[in-house]
Amino acid sequence: MEKPKVALIAHDKKKIDLIMFVKENLETFKACELYATGTTGKFLSEKLKLIVNTVHSGPLGGDIQIGSMLVEGRMDFVIFLRDPLTAQPHEPDISALMRVCDVLNIPLATNLATAEALVVELKSILKNSKT
Repeated sequence: MEKPKVALIAHDKKKIDLIMFVKENLETFKACELYATGTTGKFLSEKLKLIVNTVHSGPLGGDIQIGSMLVEGRMDFVIFLRDPLTAQPHEPDISALMRVCDVLNIPLATNLATAEALVVELKSILKNSKT
């Protein structure tokens, strides 16, 4: 089985939360093919020494690029830690990305609780792929 493909996205006020979450689950994420929007991917690469395929930052079209990968069947999971208390200038792009996940039944975590559930599933997939 191919490595699970996971998109990691976080709004500015959630980037530290995402980095800490990935760090806590580092072995799981190391076994995946990771994609991220620009700034998030840069932080993950620098702070955790992960190999991350990056697209543009969210406001410059990165969310749409991830959405395109979803439509093309090139992404399995999305973890998008959103800041629900801050208005985002690219909210239409965010909504489109979430809509694509819903239409295509792509697992999408938008907070740490649902991200934990996705990691449980990722661990199960990775364990089963080794047997």
